[in-house]
Amino acid sequence: MADIRVPKLNNNDTEYLVVEWLVEDGKPVQAGDPVAVLETSKAADELEAAEPGHLHHVAGLNTWIAPGAVLARITPEAVLASAGAPVTAGAVPASASAAPPDTPAAPADVPATGAPVITDPARALMDALGVTVAQVTALGLPIVRRGDVERLAGSAGAPPATHPLSRVQRAVARAVTTSHGTIPAAYTVVKFDVGPLLARTRGLSREVRRPVGLAELFVQAVAALHPAFPLFFASVDGDRARPAEAPRVGVTFDLGQGLYVPVVHDTGSLREIADTLMRYRLAATEGDFRERDLTGANIAITLHTDADVILAIPFVFPGTVCALAITSPQPEVVLGADGAVTTRTVANIGLAYDHRLINGRDAALFLAALRMELH
Repeated sequence: MADIRVPKLNNNDTEYLVVEWLVEDGKPVQAGDPVAVLETSKAADELEAAEPGHLHHVAGLNTWIAPGAVLARITPEAVLASAGAPVTAGAVPASASAAPPDTPAAPADVPATGAPVITDPARALMDALGVTVAQVTALGLPIVRRGDVERLAGSAGAPPATHPLSRVQRAVARAVTTSHGTIPAAYTVVKFDVGPLLARTRGLSREVRRPVGLAELFVQAVAALHPAFPLFFASVDGDRARPAEAPRVGVTFDLGQGLYVPVVHDTGSLREIADTLMRYRLAATEGDFRERDLTGANIAITLHTDADVILAIPFVFPGTVCALAITSPQPEVVLGADGAVTTRTVANIGLAYDHRLINGRDAALFLAALRMELH
């Protein structure tokens, strides 16, 4: 018998959500087969079987589980878990036998009214889609499974379907809730003249032979401020601040597959930064990130590329104390003292920060230093 224990998936979470079993309880598995999906605040991870045998669920679906806890057990024969310990199937009363995820309760649970037995997966989907018991009863089925609800929701008479949140959206929601509930955040915004920066990007792209834009330049400049502003890269642990040894800059990507915040770990050169961000842009189109890509940030940069966005207030990601927002460059007409009219390109650069560690003067000094670093 072998236990499948939950590994430490990232440094920000103390527990993870079991969102999907890929192998039914009691079914055979081979070594290396993915058996379950766990959701962290940053990604969804598949856990694999380390050896062949029969898989037995220990943790329940949609329950929280801590690193090191037993998720499932693998036995050389079909056995069931009872009171946390495996026993042979023959020693378990029939009433205690585990049922597959979409198996209904025993017929004795059928109400006297003649209403159908509705499996748990079917009932969960009904709640998500707004399907009523009366509607599934009208199907005339003795047992209603998830597939029946899906077909009902796709029929013309079904109510308007709701849009279930993706795993990434649910993870972001938890991170936002944690941030708003635990971090006393404040915000400062400064207007930057980014025209000279944009002019430099063309030459820099040719120089490093990689696309260079504002994102690459801001990552480089923010990382360069780490020695002078160590608290901006720190984390709060109770009544103490823990400065980071090196800058690790998270950058937001949302290309229609959900919000991801991969981390630039190597900020030593502009070429390394450009290489990393190019790889992340490709990964964001498919949601194809490695766990290392999404962990370890100690400051974040949020990118807002819509031309109509003139102000964006990011939330401070749990585990960090700062998040920088960069809006899309906008033309601005400037009237000189001599009456001459000129045009420049500006962007609003905002800093959300944990007010326990950073005050407004610190934020203004950081943004001023950032402007100097960029010019």
